[in-house]
Amino acid sequence: MKSRIRLLLLLLAAAGLGGQAIAAEPSFSRQELLEKGFEPGTPRIDVRVARVSLPVGYKTPLHTHEGPGPRYVVRGRVRVEEGGQFNTYEPGQVFWESGQWMSIENVGENEAEIILVELTKPK
Repeated sequence: MKSRIRLLLLLLAAAGLGGQAIAAEPSFSRQELLEKGFEPGTPRIDVRVARVSLPVGYKTPLHTHEGPGPRYVVRGRVRVEEGGQFNTYEPGQVFWESGQWMSIENVGENEAEIILVELTKPK
């Protein structure tokens, strides 16, 4: 009797899964966001990671950072001016900041947040 119930449950499960009796296991997923070659002038580089929040409408003055690196937009919408060019980025996008004079503005409707990764020469 128990084996018939098990068989019935297995058939019902298979019918509910479109004929597949075994559910697929979740798989690991990796998405490369940015790959950038970097030739440091010394054998060692320092890496700095910072989280930056920008209020709605906030725009930084023109400035530079200690080193180049990728920037990841966590939330919000930002407009970046660097080297005379303008680009807009949204959550999940990555951009490369080269170390030139730049400005960033929150052009979204909510607070913006980005993660900065700076590659610098040791002090």
